[in-house]
Amino acid sequence: MEPRDFDAAEQVLLEADFADCRPVWYSSNYVYLVVLRHPSEGDVLGIYKPHRGEAPLWDFPDGALYRREVAAYRFARAAGWGFVPPTVVREGPHGIGAVQLFIAHDPHLHYFEQRERPELTEQLQRIVLFDAITNNADRKAGHLLLDEAGRVWGIDHGLCFHVQHKLRTVMWDWAGEPIPPALKAELAAVVAGLALGAGAFEPVRLLLRPEEYEATLRRAKALLEQGRFPLPGPHRSYPWPLV
Repeated sequence: MEPRDFDAAEQVLLEADFADCRPVWYSSNYVYLVVLRHPSEGDVLGIYKPHRGEAPLWDFPDGALYRREVAAYRFARAAGWGFVPPTVVREGPHGIGAVQLFIAHDPHLHYFEQRERPELTEQLQRIVLFDAITNNADRKAGHLLLDEAGRVWGIDHGLCFHVQHKLRTVMWDWAGEPIPPALKAELAAVVAGLALGAGAFEPVRLLLRPEEYEATLRRAKALLEQGRFPLPGPHRSYPWPLV
């Protein structure tokens, strides 16, 4: 299924039956590659992250990672930055969790390869802004997928939206450089939407704690005021492993 029509893709993810569910063994939490069988779309591949499969973390609330995955998707949609694959909350074979449309890609063409292609720069810079606003604590190179059409997709957003500064990413190539005017205009629209907290941004607000939503707005405002891509800080600014 093509993920271009987000509303239609969400409906398929919500309505389809689980036909197969196999673990993805290299994940830190329980993650499953699933086959979803839909009466009109046929078999669709997805990634299923159940609540009960989340490993406890000392710095993130228990049982909240799957909701952050969905909040990241809703935020990217609301911002007009639809690079997060359609993601929904639903019941599955192992209980409630996040189900995301699987994106076909070559795993060798990760961020460290993508950044060498100038035609992808604007897409990648937009993701840098997204990560700074959502406070992404785990942007590894392998979390950016390049599809056959040349579109970059971002996945694995369970460690986003923390109130405390947690930004850890491999995407520091433009650190300190001015945000291009076109992206800065998009950023201004995001700030306005977050401040309103309604319309397309309402699902984001409802998925987060009030203090997390307010912190997201503050980060967006600060980024717009500074007008530059963020710099690494004195804290741990890189994830591990890098890919």
